[in-house]
Parts: sequence; structure tokens; C-alpha cells
Amino acid sequence: MPDESAAADLVLLGGRVHTVDARDRVAEAVAVHGDKITRVGATEEVSPLVGPGTRVVRLDGRSVLPGINDSHLHGMWLGSMWPNLLMDQLAGTGGHSHEGPTRLETSDDRRRALLRTAELLSSFGITSYTEPGLGPGEDDGATGCFGSAALHDYAELAADGALKARVTALLLFGELDGRSSAAELLAGLRDFKPPADVPGRFHIAGVKIFADGIPPMQSAWTDRPYADGSHGALLVDGDSDAEREAALRAMIDAAHDAGHQIGVHATGDRTTRVVADAFAAALARDDRDARHYLIHGDLLSPQTLTVLAAARIGLNTQAGIPVATEPMLAAALGEDALRDAWPTRDALDAGVRLSLSSDAPVLTPDWRAGLAAAVTRRGLDGSVRGEAQRLAVAEALRAYTATPAWQDGAEDVKGTIEPGKVADLCVLDGDLYDVEPESLPSVPVRMTVLDGEVVYEI
Repeated sequence: MPDESAAADLVLLGGRVHTVDARDRVAEAVAVHGDKITRVGATEEVSPLVGPGTRVVRLDGRSVLPGINDSHLHGMWLGSMWPNLLMDQLAGTGGHSHEGPTRLETSDDRRRALLRTAELLSSFGITSYTEPGLGPGEDDGATGCFGSAALHDYAELAADGALKARVTALLLFGELDGRSSAAELLAGLRDFKPPADVPGRFHIAGVKIFADGIPPMQSAWTDRPYADGSHGALLVDGDSDAEREAALRAMIDAAHDAGHQIGVHATGDRTTRVVADAFAAALARDDRDARHYLIHGDLLSPQTLTVLAAARIGLNTQAGIPVATEPMLAAALGEDALRDAWPTRDALDAGVRLSLSSDAPVLTPDWRAGLAAAVTRRGLDGSVRGEAQRLAVAEALRAYTATPAWQDGAEDVKGTIEPGKVADLCVLDGDLYDVEPESLPSVPVRMTVLDGEVVYEI
């Protein structure tokens, strides 16, 4: 623990400090010494830590949040695409070029993309993110954004302190949004040697698996039939549904037994059910606190949510996707499918650990837009979609801070504003609870603090 009586290096006074602790306490001030938070409380409790070398920031009612953790964001791809977003291209909005990125051929190309992302994310108050899938499965990929060389670029930039965020990565032994096989994953687990972690800045946590596609493209594996009578299929190699399911279960078992965390892209209701059952079975063998999680989860039955909650399996989803694509899902699978579509409210009520993320550059990495979408379920056209699945502001904030820290296995280190935790902070020029959620994206981020160092300020 840091010396709580030592003079602070940075003190923020006179605001609303949303701690996101177990009781969601709101304080007035926070003190930082070195890279740690040393005191949180009323202004008169924190002011005695101001010394001759302390920088004092008078908040004047501004709010302080834990550093935002975007728990599913393609950092290198985002840096090569920004300001273009895939969802804007799909909708024909955004006012930017609709061209995709040129291939990142060299280490210099990849590092420029990452440094561009570093600057962008710090301006949004994001201090942690997960890069969900880098590895040999994409060494010949079309963009150059997801191959194994990217892991080394990340590690070297992290060692230099250039990323301006803490990055968690998952290994990828298949194709991005494409096929994979149990044999390739087993070979990767056995033979691939990733770079070493950089403590506190870069950590390879486990493995990403693509189980299926997405419902609007009729590539998610579903119980309900699509309009043409098909049900989609798993992306895993196999000659039948049964063979592909067996291979997927074998991949999950192998990665679990190797000690990895596993994130599985799963969207169809048949896929999410199989993945949840496979996770639960693996966890039941050794009761390891593996922090496995299901990614996207477009269609989740109540029974699957029960399995996720009981087995301590996380759900990582994007609130902006339903407000943009619900009509496409209904067109593909019928209105009845909407009952189980993106059930964020139902997931929390069932006890599932819910993380919200951007999937940037699919959606904007601006978490303020994502939080607004989670709270309002309102799309750009003004329509509210899935109103019963709305979250409260405090719940959505937790899903961008404390719960992603749990996903990272770092809830004792970050995710809340409490003494002893790292000083990762986001300062807003206003308060989350004083503005209409639709207006939140217009509330500026004034300051971003990482490890006690101001990395962005206006």
C-alpha cells in the first residue's frame, strides 16, 4: 500500500468523484502519489495532502471517473481506419471516406497506427483496452493489422511507455471473422512463442476463437431458421454440425487446460448456448477462476444467461450494435428473435458479469456514445430499440470500468477509485448524472491520467 500520509503529487478537489466501488460512493476529492491513489473523500479530508510540490486541480464541480476500459477494441485496425468506422459505412453515414485501410506492411506502419490510436484513446479518457485477437492465424491477412508481428510491436511500444494505455491481448490461431480448426489451435498452443508481458502495460491473457459469424449475414448458427430455411453454421472446420461442434468444444477444452483465458465470438443462439455449456464444463473440471467470456452475444436465451451467471462466465457486448442493426436482425430471423436479442438488462438481472465495449473500428471508440446507447437504446434515427434492456447510468459506467477490470483479472489493481489502486482517471467537464444521456457525447473529457501521469489535458 502507498503511504497515505505522504504529500501528494496530484490532487483533484471540489468535484464529484464517482468511485464505482462496491457501494457506488461519490466523493469530492482524490489524491495521487506516484502511480497510486492514496486518499479519496471530502475536500477537507484530502486537502492536508497538498504539499509544496503538489499539482492541485480545482474541479469546480467537474466529475472524476475511473479510467475507462474498452474491453474489446482493435487498436491497430482502429489506427489504420480512423475516422472511418465500419458501422458508418454500413449505414451510409459519417461523412468520411468509405475506403478500407491499406495493408500495414512494415513495423513502422503498424506502430504509426498504434500511436495514432494511443493519442485518440487518451483524448476519450480510455486508460485500458483489450486487443481481441492477434497471432499467426492472421499472418497472411488482408490488412496486416492482426498478425503475430503486431504482438511484438505492442510489447516494444509498451516497454517504451508509448501506448498511453494498459493493453490486454488475446492470441488468434485462426482467421479473423473466418475459419479455424482444432488442429491449428493445438499447434499454436504448442509451438507459438509470443513476446513477454510488459508489467502493468501489456499482457497476453489468452486465446480468441471465432465460433460463428453474425445474424444479418445469415452466418450465425441459430435455432431459428433464416428466411431461406437455413440455420447458419459454425466457422470451425468439420463436415457436419456435429463435427464442428465437437471441434469447437475440443478447442475450448485445450485452451482452458493450457491455462488460458478464452474469449469466444458467438452470436447465434445455438452458438451462445454451446459455448456457454462448453465453458461451464471446462470450469467444472478444475474450478479455475479463468475469466472466460462470450463476445457479442447477439442472441442469448434466458437459459444460456443462467449458465453464464452460474459458471462465472463474462459477457462482452456493444450497446451501439443493437440500436444500429436490430431491423437487420429482424429481417434475417423474424421479429420473434428480438425477444432474446442483446439482453443487457436481463443479463445483469441474471447475475452475469457484463462488460460494454466498442469493437472499434466497427463502432466509435468514444465510450460516451456507447454508454448513451446502453442507457437509452436510441438509434441515430431516433428510434428506441429493445427498451426493456436499458441500463441505468451507474450500471453502464460499471460495465466500462470495474467489470472490464474483472475480465482482465485486475480488479484489485484498477477499475475503481480507491486507495491503493493505480491512478487511472478520466475527468469530465460535467457530471454523468446532470446531463441527459443523449447529450453525454457532447460533454468534453478534460483530463486523462494514467499511472498518476497526465497523458491528455485540455
